[in-house]
Amino acid sequence: MPMESSSPSNFLHFMTQFPLEVKQDVSLKTLNTFGLPVKAAQYVRFSQIEQIPLLIEMVSFDQQPFLILGGGSNLLFLDDYPGLVIKNDLKGISIERQNQSHVYLKAMAGENWEKFVEYCVEHGWGGLENLTLIPGNVGTGPMQNIGAYGVELKDTFHSLEALDIASGQIKTFYGEDCRFGYRESYFKKEGKGKFIILSVVFKLTRKDHDLKTSYGPVQKELQELKTSQVGIKDVMTAINRIRRSKLPDPQVLGNAGSFFKNPVLPQQQFQQLAERYPDIPGYQTQSTMVKTSAAWLIDQLGWKGYRQGDAGVHKKQALVLVNYGNAKGSEIMDLAYNIQKSVFENYGINLEPEVNIVGKTNYLD
Repeated sequence: MPMESSSPSNFLHFMTQFPLEVKQDVSLKTLNTFGLPVKAAQYVRFSQIEQIPLLIEMVSFDQQPFLILGGGSNLLFLDDYPGLVIKNDLKGISIERQNQSHVYLKAMAGENWEKFVEYCVEHGWGGLENLTLIPGNVGTGPMQNIGAYGVELKDTFHSLEALDIASGQIKTFYGEDCRFGYRESYFKKEGKGKFIILSVVFKLTRKDHDLKTSYGPVQKELQELKTSQVGIKDVMTAINRIRRSKLPDPQVLGNAGSFFKNPVLPQQQFQQLAERYPDIPGYQTQSTMVKTSAAWLIDQLGWKGYRQGDAGVHKKQALVLVNYGNAKGSEIMDLAYNIQKSVFENYGINLEPEVNIVGKTNYLD
């Protein structure tokens, strides 16, 4: 739906009822999960839909660089940000509609993803339980098409509303509009920087559904839980245990989760690698494509636990790069490049970053 045009009286109303404050030279250290000590030249936070007309009126989107910030969980800042950082802090969860089998649940973009998944499971709504403990906010989920343990966000996605920055209109996007791929979407490619995601609607089950528990570690954890009849809460608990056992808490050790995507290879290329490395993992994704494990590739080359200064590879998960306290973004970037180069030289595979790189670099393009 289009936003109403702002007359002087309307503009004054928004300024007084829903004020926005643009701050200068603001630290982003607590707003990125790597914990990097970077700053934004300008910073503004909005938490209500009613503030959008004022945001559009105040910000010259076409005249300055800007960055939409959600949970800060999938970003690597290489340096201070020279433009305006806009913090999307919209909150709220509501039922759009429901029937006997499904509930259409709307979550605002600023809702914490982990807490949102817990909320769904507590209410008996299934579909997101495998995506528990993924850091970030609801609004960034569709951008990445987040996924884990055989489930992707697109599997339960119904629609989203996003602000078209150029027109000032709020538009609705359905599944095909978002062009979801493996850790990809329209908003990460062609639509990057053109929209601000405001809310997301998920189609969740109200009755029993096919649980995704085929991964070996998940089955092992479920067996240890000794549950007679496995439900969505058991799956969430099992995956929570797995993730906590091998992934660092960003509040304790700075990181952005998986730094690289798992490579998806033509079947012939994978078969050639399997002849040389019989233990290489492979998961058929299409008739002609096989997904392998980036963590396995990195681990086999001895990178797990590697540390250079305060930039390192986590000792329990080779796919996670960490900040031990005082690393710079450029130092983590250098480490990522060296890992990428090592994997390419040994396996002929070019690892692609899952993390969004903010700043100029010749690496990982």
